Amino acid sequence: MENVISKAYNFFTKKIVYHSVFWLALLMLLTLIEGVENGLMFTFSNELINLLFYAAIVYFNLFYLIPNYLAKNKFTTYFGLLILSTIIITPLKIFTFYQKFHEFPSLQTELLNNQFSFFLLTFFIAGSSTIGKIISDWIRHMREKQELENQTMQSELRFLKTQINPHFLFNTLNNLYALTLKKSDIAPDIVIKLSEMMRYMLYECNEKRVLLSNEVHYIRNYLDLEGLRQGKNVEINFKVEGIINTQKIAPLMFTPFLENSFKHGLSNHISKGFVNIHLKAEENSVHFHIENSKPETKPVQVHPRSGGIGLVNLRRRLELVYPGKYNLQVDDNPNSYGVIMDIELD
Repeated sequence: MENVISKAYNFFTKKIVYHSVFWLALLMLLTLIEGVENGLMFTFSNELINLLFYAAIVYFNLFYLIPNYLAKNKFTTYFGLLILSTIIITPLKIFTFYQKFHEFPSLQTELLNNQFSFFLLTFFIAGSSTIGKIISDWIRHMREKQELENQTMQSELRFLKTQINPHFLFNTLNNLYALTLKKSDIAPDIVIKLSEMMRYMLYECNEKRVLLSNEVHYIRNYLDLEGLRQGKNVEINFKVEGIINTQKIAPLMFTPFLENSFKHGLSNHISKGFVNIHLKAEENSVHFHIENSKPETKPVQVHPRSGGIGLVNLRRRLELVYPGKYNLQVDDNPNSYGVIMDIELD
């Protein structure tokens, strides 16, 4: 059934088809309006001649005058040629009808008395085709612009996500490498957690939206992994409030905050640090608050760091995915750093 509908759509959207349907429908309509007082074929032939002349000036306008003059901003020349075309078409049309009405002197007289009206009507038809062309070109331009913006947005989102995933992987592998050097017993547990997280990123995060429940599970894995690595030096609290069922969210929206909390917020200069996370889920929105402790003095950086690529990308993603539907607040205090993010879900 869908295949039939698709073929029908492709057929009727061809220019020659829908133009033919338009003129045929107009011919039938004008014949019905004119009536059959002098016979159906007489009226039908009159309207057919009418439409042939109208079609002649319309297509001359669409395919020659508009692209060669109006589209090139030659407005005076365009309108002059359009009027000239109408002046040429109108007498030809009147002459044709005059010959056709040789058995109807009254109709011939009426033709001669209404030549200016025929001129105005023909010019109006030609002008209407110009307006229709301008409107259709504008609609097509807006549609193409929208499609281009969507393609650009999707490309940029894919680019931003490719920056987030390797960034997180790089940090985690560094942590895992340090533990393997120490021959830590918790290294296998980290490998399992990392495997689950990578599976999520590879197979689920390619979608535009993922279940909020899966994102929460990903956060728990992340925190478990960091908890194993940090040991007792860091107190990690993750509170989930509300009912999470079918809500969906753009993937990895919380990851940059998690990365920054552990990589940049906490350091070996803190004997006892904390990371507190509160996620409140509602039917059509999600509230996320994360706060971490900071060292009293910033550690000396042997190697310059990336400059917060994750957070910069997240702000850009929010603008692309949830324009006008999010609020992001950063609280940078002397001893703590906090971020509050509210998102209105689709």
